[in-house]
Amino acid sequence: MPETTPAFASRDTVLGQSGLAFMEGIRDGRLPPPPISRVLNYRVTDVSEGRVVFVGTPLPDHCNPLGTVHGGWYGTLLDSAMSCAVHTTVPQGQVYTTLEYKVNVTRSIPVGLEVAVEGLVQHAGRTTGVANGWIRGVADGKTYATGSATCLIMAG
Repeated sequence: MPETTPAFASRDTVLGQSGLAFMEGIRDGRLPPPPISRVLNYRVTDVSEGRVVFVGTPLPDHCNPLGTVHGGWYGTLLDSAMSCAVHTTVPQGQVYTTLEYKVNVTRSIPVGLEVAVEGLVQHAGRTTGVANGWIRGVADGKTYATGSATCLIMAG
């Protein structure tokens, strides 16, 4: 029987290291990426404390009935980048979850355009974290959307 890669990291793996080490493990390929990143065609490219960058490209499968990139694609990538940025500030034994996020779409992303999605922490406390995010075209540098997120930080 062929060996399979787990779909996502175990609870023990998540809780056994800091959020920064966990995100570095995903970036470096030592830990599996989140399953949704395969479906939505994005990957972690840069990780530091309080900052995460994803790079992704919307495909025709990510379009709404009008043929434009669905707002959920923008929202999921921004939520992921902003919340993972908060996760980089979380100590070993703690986890996070998104309490709320907001997205402002400033222009339509063309299907097939590679974008960088950056999340940057503005506040990291004991129980909450706040981050802002941007979706920018890799080749054109244009801003396609911005966002903000508030995360709850809690014991694992």
